[in-house]
Amino acid sequence: MQKNFFFNPILAGFYPDPSICKVEENYYLVTSTFAYFPAIPIFHSKDLVNWELIGHALNRNEQIDLINSGVSRGIFAPTIRYNNGLFYITSTLIDKGGNFVIISERPEGPYSNPSWLPEVDGIDPSLFFDDNNKAYLLYNSVAPENKPLYEGHRTIRIREFDVEKLQVKGEEVILVNGGIDIKKKPVWIEAPHIFKKDDFYYLIAAEGGTREDHSEVVLRSKNIFGPYIPYEKNPILTQRNLDQNRQHPITCTGHADFVQTQKGEWYAVFLGCRPYLDDYYNTGRETFLAPVRWIDGWPVITKENETVNYVYPKPLPEIKNNFKRKYNGNFKLKDNFNSEKLSYDWLFLRNIKENWYSLNIKKGHLAIKVRPETCSELDNPSFLGFRQQHLNCKASVLLEFLPQSENEKAGLLIFYDENHFYLICKTKRNSKDVVELYKSNSTSIADNSMELIATNPIKENKRIFLRIEAKKEFYNFF
Repeated sequence: MQKNFFFNPILAGFYPDPSICKVEENYYLVTSTFAYFPAIPIFHSKDLVNWELIGHALNRNEQIDLINSGVSRGIFAPTIRYNNGLFYITSTLIDKGGNFVIISERPEGPYSNPSWLPEVDGIDPSLFFDDNNKAYLLYNSVAPENKPLYEGHRTIRIREFDVEKLQVKGEEVILVNGGIDIKKKPVWIEAPHIFKKDDFYYLIAAEGGTREDHSEVVLRSKNIFGPYIPYEKNPILTQRNLDQNRQHPITCTGHADFVQTQKGEWYAVFLGCRPYLDDYYNTGRETFLAPVRWIDGWPVITKENETVNYVYPKPLPEIKNNFKRKYNGNFKLKDNFNSEKLSYDWLFLRNIKENWYSLNIKKGHLAIKVRPETCSELDNPSFLGFRQQHLNCKASVLLEFLPQSENEKAGLLIFYDENHFYLICKTKRNSKDVVELYKSNSTSIADNSMELIATNPIKENKRIFLRIEAKKEFYNFF
């Protein structure tokens, strides 16, 4: 079975808001990273199923400043496109610089410093290169005249884009007001992309918010500036009307981007969640892949009450590769820290302001300084993060640490955001070595206290093993 089928999600764990483009027989995919650094991972594949992380688009402090950004703020919804020898990535640095575009001759970078787009008021910018050598920028923006008729009333807008100056030009045009039917008060129309097929401009967008009501809709027009007519059987992707008690559900599906393979078939990448209990999920919003069917001139991913599947036939023959790791299915990973640089899979909370970590290749050690910054603050703590990619999994570390006082702690953290985490650590208590388990106890960022919920004395020893096991809604600490 495995030879002919692939398993969703194709990027397991926190990889939301995927965007994809094809160059010859190569596929490139990017996702959101919010307040984590380096930002905007860039994946490469030749078969749409097996992916390699080849770099990050924003990996220099001079490109972005994430300090003081909450975990769910920062970098929103990038889009990757290719045109005339250049890769273009558009995105939004929320609360700070706004919308921007970066370019590179190579998919892995290095990418330019951002060219900011102050005239673009909104989020989710997406470039479209037409076949008449003109380029356009789409984006989510406010209601007409900034007078919303209801909460969540937004618009999709477009402006012509100057590829030489990397800035918008011409008049702004509203393509979608509210959603596919404003009489029904649709919310959060966003993540727009345009592609062209059979003389139609197809506009796809997310609608309904990013949780259980998330969906994807499509409209089309003969003119780039509209009017755009919605598909009468929208949405073309959603799981919101399905039985919540079904086995192994996939929820929150939407925020799609399309690609056509060299075989002429169409596929969509989109975000979704694998929940437990009442639609809770610790693996975040992940990247899924599904085929696109064309029905009466319209693209459809799921009809009516169809489910997004965990298993689909492979879109292309599998390409032999020497990728160091997998991103879907079941796998084991081990990092011996015996390379000159950290694996691209490791993330920091916000920009690194000082060199607080180092690698010892000969010993296979990662050394981290104990510093006063904590993960409850909007700063850069001594934190290295690795995405949780399975509902049932475990992570362990061999720790060498000799604490000198009770405020020196080092260990393993299971982290959701500034106010939701657990920390198992080695420290001192009453001049004795102990292992302690803490739970976040803050209701606001200003209060970064932790609640001690368990403690065990240990023998004086530089080395200890720590382990966290995830079992859906439960975490076990060892």
